[in-house]
Amino acid sequence: FPVTITKLDYLKEITGGEPEIMKEFIQMFFDQLPEFKDGLTNHLTNKNWEELGKLAHKAKSSVMTFGMNELGYRLKELQLKTQKLEDIQSYPDYVEEFLNEVTQAEKELQDDLGKM
Repeated sequence: FPVTITKLDYLKEITGGEPEIMKEFIQMFFDQLPEFKDGLTNHLTNKNWEELGKLAHKAKSSVMTFGMNELGYRLKELQLKTQKLEDIQSYPDYVEEFLNEVTQAEKELQDDLGKM
């Protein structure tokens, strides 16, 4: 049985467990994903560290809404590193981790949507 990386407890809490509102939040997340994925990838490629950090910060709130707290902390780490321009060689790992995890999250949330 695969380990799920999304947990909807927090989402249920902030939406009062209303399926329609939960669906809207999930849909909003799906709508943001291209911006996050393309943005993080492009900023990394273009060595645009400030923008990379800002987008990591924005993505952090989104993933934490869906219980991906571990990934949220990692994005926060990336954000703080970009502010000080430290450990630059580690940035690709953070972006890759984000891309892998949200791909998995997307599948899980797609399943959740189907059950609502």
